[in-house]
Amino acid sequence: MTTKMRSEIAEQPAALRATLDSLLPRVDEVKALGERTRQLLFIARGTSDNAAVYGRYLVESRAGRLAALAAPSVATTYRRRLDLDGVLAVAISQSGRTEEIVETLAWARDCGAATVGITNGGPDSPLARAADVALCTVAGEEKAVPATKTYTTQLAALAVLALGLGAEVDAGDLRRVPDAVEELIANPGDLDAVVEGLADKHGAVVSARGLAFSTALETALKLKEACYLHAMGLSYADLLHGPIAVVDAETPAVLVAADNSPTLPGTVALAERVVAAGAAAYTIGGGATLAKAGTAALNGPDLPEWVAPMGLIVPGQLLTEALARRLGVDPDAPRGLNKVTQTD
Repeated sequence: MTTKMRSEIAEQPAALRATLDSLLPRVDEVKALGERTRQLLFIARGTSDNAAVYGRYLVESRAGRLAALAAPSVATTYRRRLDLDGVLAVAISQSGRTEEIVETLAWARDCGAATVGITNGGPDSPLARAADVALCTVAGEEKAVPATKTYTTQLAALAVLALGLGAEVDAGDLRRVPDAVEELIANPGDLDAVVEGLADKHGAVVSARGLAFSTALETALKLKEACYLHAMGLSYADLLHGPIAVVDAETPAVLVAADNSPTLPGTVALAERVVAAGAAAYTIGGGATLAKAGTAALNGPDLPEWVAPMGLIVPGQLLTEALARRLGVDPDAPRGLNKVTQTD
């Protein structure tokens, strides 16, 4: 039986094509907001917060703009007014109906920020209505609780945002993403070996750095919510500052890197260290160099680093779905979770 999650993973190439077709013509709208702002504030929770991490690294490393992740409780609980003149506030919500995110975007606007909303909820969603510019993704309805196609299309929207902010990249790279994702779905690598390697483990460390860090966070979140695995998503720089002590034969590492990334040598060195310590290092991306350093490898996309996270997450999604079924868990409806989560 095919799960809804697996079906929605397969829908990602089409969802990405539709989203790019819809949003790329709107780059000039983002550019107009960018001309009157100088830095960004990302507002999100959960999977959308992991997308925001990609957005932060992307606009800082490619568009040269300072970016930060908001603490929504400053707006919703402490109700503290800040000076956000010159700030572009970007709120991300799959449904566009998470009250905390909508309220925080409205707070940012009242504090002087220009606003962008990124949502799959459509132009009539509360988030879209609250934003100066709404970048609505075209993922279609997502029925499985773990987000897949809504996440990758959020990354696509953030890539379009970066183009509007003057990112020094080749916009044509975006058009290559759907085909690369399609190829990964068809050929994810040694998926069975990684599933079996994690099937009897209670925890894992998922690590990356730079633009791939968002993938580590999102993969760890998926393994937690759908497989009930105690998975920690960490920058490998933070991992080396102490938490690496937990990596052992019972706590493997999942290491992520884009091909030709400046973070690849450090990821390879970490894989070698993990294996030398007697633990398993399962790798995602990083080409033959990272695969050789690890225990078993999942493939990465043949894409430049700035768009690679849209492909790098796909093997992690496939791993989560397959591992959940191996463990007898329904990945479509993990315990204690709903599709839309409301927080104060």
